[in-house]
Amino acid sequence: MSVSPQTPPPGATAVLVLADGSIYWGRGAGAEGTAIGEVCFNTSITGYQEIMTDASYAGQIITFTFPHIGNVGTNFEDIETKTPAARGCVFRADITEPANWRAVGHLNGWLQAQNLVAITGVDTRKLTRHIRDGGAPTGVIAHASDGTFDIPALIKEAKAWPGLEGMDLAKTVTCAQTYPWDGEADWSLEHGYATQDKQGVHVVAVDFGAKLNILRCLAAAGCKVTVVPATATAEDILGHKPNGVFLSNGPGDPAATGEYAVPMIKDLIANGLPMFGICLGHQLLSLALGAKTKKMHMGHRGANHPVKDLATGKVEITSQNHGFVVDGDALPDGVTATH
Repeated sequence: MSVSPQTPPPGATAVLVLADGSIYWGRGAGAEGTAIGEVCFNTSITGYQEIMTDASYAGQIITFTFPHIGNVGTNFEDIETKTPAARGCVFRADITEPANWRAVGHLNGWLQAQNLVAITGVDTRKLTRHIRDGGAPTGVIAHASDGTFDIPALIKEAKAWPGLEGMDLAKTVTCAQTYPWDGEADWSLEHGYATQDKQGVHVVAVDFGAKLNILRCLAAAGCKVTVVPATATAEDILGHKPNGVFLSNGPGDPAATGEYAVPMIKDLIANGLPMFGICLGHQLLSLALGAKTKKMHMGHRGANHPVKDLATGKVEITSQNHGFVVDGDALPDGVTATH
């Protein structure tokens, strides 16, 4: 079921409506109701639970380009945040029964428990080409078991949504208060997540929507990690006497989040603290150094994006998830592109 007239075909219990009037019929999955957001696509073959719980997807509806979904079920370990921030999901095939020894639940039941609205049976190849050619559109997923939909109202709702530009979404996904990371580090087949007992340098991680695995990686590297909210001031951070500061990933427009984050970062730079940023954190650090950011046509989301080290010529395969980018044509003096 793909782009079609406004009359639902037999068996349709869900619909994806785009702001340009495109209609994709399908079958409902997960929670009933509606979900609105920017429609993007992710090209990863697996890791769907990590993707859906990545806070960087706040305000977005995720299209999975790989057709099969649900085969490894869900569990309590493969999550990046406790509460998913994504608005909804689009799948090609119906959700399959789990066939993995680590599974403790069915993906559809997990979607319902997380109140995530989803649609299956969509021609995701056609939808992905639509996004590629026209840019990431606003869309609405509606899931109703009785198959009753008000298509004109859904199109109107999609057109009225303001879009991600200008949105500060980090405040909606950051932690409420400062806390010490408990040392959870590397995962192993036999023991699950290990605890890092030996802690060396002290790193303060600013949570703009931090993925749990990034905090685990810091712990696995031997760091003592203190996590602070996105709105923490430089004074707050310096009060922890860190050896360095990590600026996490996160959702939304970096320019909007930068209204309060950039002054904090500038103060930390003035204090000479080593800093490292990923995703939104990298973009905020760039803004603090005088660079500019801009919205991408369709973003980069997947587990196999090649990146070239300009100094060595080496090409590395990276996992990416971002819809904004630092403008490489507007770098200030003293700032050099490395990749």
